Amino acid sequence: MRFQLLGPLSITDGRDVVVLPPSKPTALLAALLIRPGSVVSTEHLRGVVWGEEQPATAKAALQSCVLRLRRIFAKYGIEDQAVVAVAGGYRMSADAETLDLLHFRRLVERAGSSGDELELCTLRRALALWQGPPLANVPSDLLHRDEVPRLAEERLRVLERVCDIELDHGRCRETLVNLWEVTRVYPGHERFAEQLMLALYRTGRQSEALAECRRIKGYLRDELGVGPRAGLQRLELAILRGDDLGGIDTGRAPGSLAPDTPAGASPSGGHAGTHAVEPVLPDERAGGAAAGPAPLPTVPCFTGREREVDLLAQLLTTRREPTDRAPLAVLSGAPGIGKTALALHTAHTVAAHYPGGCVLLPLTRPDGTPQPVREVTDQLRRSLAAPATGRGRALLILDDVVHPDQVRPLLTADAGVAAIVTSRMGLAALVATHGGTVHRLGTLEPGESVALLTAVLGRERVEAEPSAARLLASVCGHHPLALRIAAARLLTRPRLPLADCADWLRRDLPARLTLADDPRMSVPLTLDEALERLPPALAEAHLRLGAGAPGPLTAMGAADALGVPEEAAEEVMERLLDAGLLEEGRSGAFWMHDLLRAHARRAAAPGTRDAPTAPARTPRRAEIPSAGGAAVLR
Repeated sequence: MRFQLLGPLSITDGRDVVVLPPSKPTALLAALLIRPGSVVSTEHLRGVVWGEEQPATAKAALQSCVLRLRRIFAKYGIEDQAVVAVAGGYRMSADAETLDLLHFRRLVERAGSSGDELELCTLRRALALWQGPPLANVPSDLLHRDEVPRLAEERLRVLERVCDIELDHGRCRETLVNLWEVTRVYPGHERFAEQLMLALYRTGRQSEALAECRRIKGYLRDELGVGPRAGLQRLELAILRGDDLGGIDTGRAPGSLAPDTPAGASPSGGHAGTHAVEPVLPDERAGGAAAGPAPLPTVPCFTGREREVDLLAQLLTTRREPTDRAPLAVLSGAPGIGKTALALHTAHTVAAHYPGGCVLLPLTRPDGTPQPVREVTDQLRRSLAAPATGRGRALLILDDVVHPDQVRPLLTADAGVAAIVTSRMGLAALVATHGGTVHRLGTLEPGESVALLTAVLGRERVEAEPSAARLLASVCGHHPLALRIAAARLLTRPRLPLADCADWLRRDLPARLTLADDPRMSVPLTLDEALERLPPALAEAHLRLGAGAPGPLTAMGAADALGVPEEAAEEVMERLLDAGLLEEGRSGAFWMHDLLRAHARRAAAPGTRDAPTAPARTPRRAEIPSAGGAAVLR
């Protein structure tokens, strides 16, 4: 007997097929088969079968459901594939001979090591296993929300590779049938739209290729509020020029099935409303060869910061004498405040003034440690063309700098290379030695916050709940990262009222400002990582100040909270200000953003599970740097 998941859940002996009726045992079987050979917890199984409204006797009801499933097995003579009860859950074994999903994956894996013709044949066999939408007869909201999109994405990756191979071998007419269908089922999938445009153009249907380009661009603009990725724009330009695209690079290594999906995109090709930017794509010239800097990532739905954009554009576009120092701008501010987004947006705005290209160089690794200067210098040398090529002056974005010494070797006195530096630190020492302007970013204005929500969610949805939109912006503290996360969550929940989202978020700030599918999109993790960069004593001081009473922070109040002299407390606050964790108010007072304060209170709460690296409790003796640099013990 063989189970079929790739379509309605069914059982077959090779001749006859029995489609199981929608029932709780059917949902239970689907949950076990999706994770063959693995222990599936009873908690997960109860969620699959009953959802959020579980019976009072859920444990006994699950056991009864398992008995019903075993009776179904006995009815169809399935004796060698038992549902096994183990500690914590249930397990069901399967292999490629008894489960079509595993057969599909084995064929895909085998195809990757074959030549193109054999790979194409094998992948077609894999696609032929699909008998319709997966789990169509399975009554489980949890599986249709979490598992069906993942299964569908596996099929799309294979179909995308099949179309690539057919296009590479000039079989454009054959692949048109698949591409017409899939682009209508997944209207926001840019890669399939690109393939369809290419197939139409190669078969002499240039006007239809351009019509498909207009369709996908209109869909992205009207439905998602974003623009097309760089690859689609380059293909459109090539079609308009009438270029020979007989051998255009597909952007894919031979045999690769990895989807070419922008960061923040959904499996169907649509863009999520997050702060993530599109990945840097290779610069495709004639023959697909790379030449000079790669295109900069784009920032979807950038709003606000008009004053800063104007000042930066003026700095970077003002004509200079050859003997003048290259323009330098430092963007500083709190974690997630939008420094990189502003730098990228400004770079795109002034790109025409930098024919040598604009280059983004991250100066910090994902774990928060600084990149070695030598590695960054080598990367810069590879990114920029040599001066002899005459490409003109270039613009560098030196992102997430942690110390001035990282930047100094990369800056020159040559007016041909300008730089925008982003950092959580103020980098006063860098400005002192190299000049330039400093722009400390704060939160967005209320109107800018609502404009950001409108750009991501669409005008119709925000205008339907204007007061709720303002409330949501306020709950997020007008913090760009928080706003992007909240908007992304709402994009995936089109029926969720904005007011309900705001109410849900504020009941547990900032813990709920997190997207589970991308750890980078998390306010608490971003703040945890910021504290890990600080000396432990300074991180602890931040938590203790944040856990105190709300309101302005003065040297006297900080001294009382930390148990140190006022001079030492003032130095602590100055260092936290420089780290982007405090903001400066009037008359020497400081204040902490509400999200940072909520994060500190949560970290200090007893039994907190997601506390940062810095101690969440208040020790009896804490080392706080004094004004003279020594430690004062309390």
